[in-house]
Amino acid sequence: MPIEPPTTTWGFPHPATADEHGVVGVGADLEPGTVLAAYRGGLFPMPLHRGGPVAWWSPDPRGILPLDALRVSRSLRRSCRRYEIRFDTAFTEVVEACASPRRPGGWISAEIRAAYGELHRLGWAHSVEAWDEGGLAGGLYGVATGGLFAGESMFHRRRDASKVALVALVDLLRDGVADRLLDVQWTTDHLASLGAVDVPRAHYLELLAAAVVQPLPPAWR
Repeated sequence: MPIEPPTTTWGFPHPATADEHGVVGVGADLEPGTVLAAYRGGLFPMPLHRGGPVAWWSPDPRGILPLDALRVSRSLRRSCRRYEIRFDTAFTEVVEACASPRRPGGWISAEIRAAYGELHRLGWAHSVEAWDEGGLAGGLYGVATGGLFAGESMFHRRRDASKVALVALVDLLRDGVADRLLDVQWTTDHLASLGAVDVPRAHYLELLAAAVVQPLPPAWR
């Protein structure tokens, strides 16, 4: 069962006040209570640029992956049989792989890594990992609160490993609760090929309000 942290002392503006880039504000802190309050209010933290200050984002449109819209090709189904899926056994290694400075557009700083490490320690941040005989082949991490899973980043070292982790995540979230929400922030071409879609911010906030009051998936209670 996750441990609820102390309530944040910061107040966030409404997501609708975001600028044309989706930035609602800059600053505050990355304490667990602050980060959870942001997710529950429709925001997420990310630096303005590599090495820059932490900003709080609410893009419009917002990328989500409807659980019933996941596209699994024949080749991806074959890949799913190739990897072993584990949850939360290598959270730090997954985050470090996602934070590799060799990745184009890398934004995950030491401050961000520490913040999500603490959320993981408290039971809010989770990793989904694809393993093979060579070790950790790929995975993803994010934050779960109620029926929301907010995906933060994914990586792969071998073919389809991050996609297989995503398939496993969707399977975990498909537990019969109607209002689960898988937030992917922005719909990249890669995510769109798997079924991710854009929704207007106002609709995202409606989906979020319904999701956060749901119970966590059984695996994370």
